[in-house]
Amino acid sequence: MTELIRPETPSSELVQAETYHPLMQWAEGARAAFGIAQSLAKTAFVSPTFKGKPEEITAAILTGQEVGLEPLSALRSIDIISGTPAMRAHALRGLVQSRGHDVWVEKQTPEEAIVCGQRKGSEHVQKSVWTLKRAERLGLTSRDNWRKQPEAMLVARATAEVCRLIASDVLLGLPYAIEELDEGDAPKPKTAKRKTEPVVVEAPALPDEPTTEPVEEPAEPEPTLPDAA
Repeated sequence: MTELIRPETPSSELVQAETYHPLMQWAEGARAAFGIAQSLAKTAFVSPTFKGKPEEITAAILTGQEVGLEPLSALRSIDIISGTPAMRAHALRGLVQSRGHDVWVEKQTPEEAIVCGQRKGSEHVQKSVWTLKRAERLGLTSRDNWRKQPEAMLVARATAEVCRLIASDVLLGLPYAIEELDEGDAPKPKTAKRKTEPVVVEAPALPDEPTTEPVEEPAEPEPTLPDAA
């Protein structure tokens, strides 16, 4: 009896491995993130920016996943400022330090902040110096946060700058700090109110009416009397 040689059928796992595109995996993760976002959108664990917005929460979760943040950590660290996703300065520093790079504050006063950073495996030290005069030149000191806590704002600016210098690959997609983009506290310029005076509209001058002078009629000739005899 002749045995029939049947072609081996690939297993379901092999078929799945061959047809499973990374984009499909990302789409499945997005659907799962959206389910989480719907549950969190009505809770107090999300900031007012994400309150009642599961789509925005989903984007924040996926963005945090790309840089290595858990869902709740991403929602606490990422915010949307003027349409741009950004992280808080301390979250940037923590993310960079978690990859083995070093960031430290060398000086911190209400007038000056110096933050240093060193990439893992490198001997070169990057330094960022932010002074109150520098902030004044950029028009930052008029904002509410800068008036109330200039020391913290100087450190945040210097921290974000150093993190970009030593680990831009870690912050890919989230290069800015919230403290750099937050313009909500900037006072709006006051516009001087113009006094409106009543506008007097003069009626157009009408053309002079033609003056008709009375025409003197010729006097009637006096009757001539016959000469007296």
